[in-house]
Amino acid sequence: MILTRRQLNRTYLQRQLLTTTDAEPDPRPVEEVVAHLVAVQAQEVDAPYVGLWTRTRQPRHENLTEALTDGRVVRGGLLRRTQHLTAGADYRWLKPLLRQRLGTGGMSPFAAEFAGLDPADIGAAGRDILRGQTMTRPKLAKQLAERFPGRKGIALAWVVQLQENLIHPPPSGVWRRRGHVTCALAEDWLGGPLEERPEVWTLLSRYLASCGPASVADLQNWSGMKRLRDDVERERHRLRVYRDERGQELFDLPDLPVGTGEEEVPVRFLPEFDNLVLSHEDRTRIISDEDRARVCPGYSMVHPTFLVDGFVAGLWSVTATELTVTPFRRLSDADAAAVLDEAGRLRAFLQVDVAVRLDRP
Repeated sequence: MILTRRQLNRTYLQRQLLTTTDAEPDPRPVEEVVAHLVAVQAQEVDAPYVGLWTRTRQPRHENLTEALTDGRVVRGGLLRRTQHLTAGADYRWLKPLLRQRLGTGGMSPFAAEFAGLDPADIGAAGRDILRGQTMTRPKLAKQLAERFPGRKGIALAWVVQLQENLIHPPPSGVWRRRGHVTCALAEDWLGGPLEERPEVWTLLSRYLASCGPASVADLQNWSGMKRLRDDVERERHRLRVYRDERGQELFDLPDLPVGTGEEEVPVRFLPEFDNLVLSHEDRTRIISDEDRARVCPGYSMVHPTFLVDGFVAGLWSVTATELTVTPFRRLSDADAAAVLDEAGRLRAFLQVDVAVRLDRP
């Protein structure tokens, strides 16, 4: 069966919870919503709050803050080695699987500082320092520098983070909180060991439930893991297979429906780095190749976006005086009104008393 781009778009929006309405908000606890999404981008502190609000239509910031405080949701380096939120229960299998398949790369910027040292020894020292407590990264760095004289402690702290199962508990990562990042051993914070033999099937099935149908390349792009073709092939008998309009093979869970492509969908605003625009190698189900370059202008930036008719239609930003909405193309009067209406809801959630301005391309 061939799925059109609009079918993939509507299916993706439904599975990403972006068809939820204000009249019928998602009633689930925040950790269940995060678990459905597997991992929520948290490169910027406030971004996951916006991303979860736009999906659930639940306006209470405290829902996520409380879940982070009691460990139902945790923050740490996960997909693509970048900061994400995940349910505490899911961290137990997701982090070990990513460590096994991604290794402990990313340390080359700090190579000069640990030259002649075994990174495993630095990781062990970090574990010893952090055991049973939470501390800021600068404090961890200071104690590491005392153990390894003549080395820059902050570089060693990053080596520990890349080597070990670290999470960043509150006050880090909560609404409007800026400052030094806090660090804790995941096993301490979660109150037990992580899984020793996590399975790729868990990752694959959970990814498809929130992002499918998808190709092997899509799964690799989302997770940061490579060489997954054989893993997926071993599970082919458990999957349904589609093709897109280019002939690309797409896998899905057999019991999940796909959209018709004709469904009406609401205008939605997404925060910076939202996984909606990062979860596939072929992202045309949500953004055109032309617009992708404007949303992702460099390796380390993904701008906040908004959706019209289910596709990325422009950018938004907030200053001390204004929430500015910048469409890529001229909007119809009806779409412009819907965008301004949703921008007003976003302003209320952001708790900012600013004007809303819609640019005219």
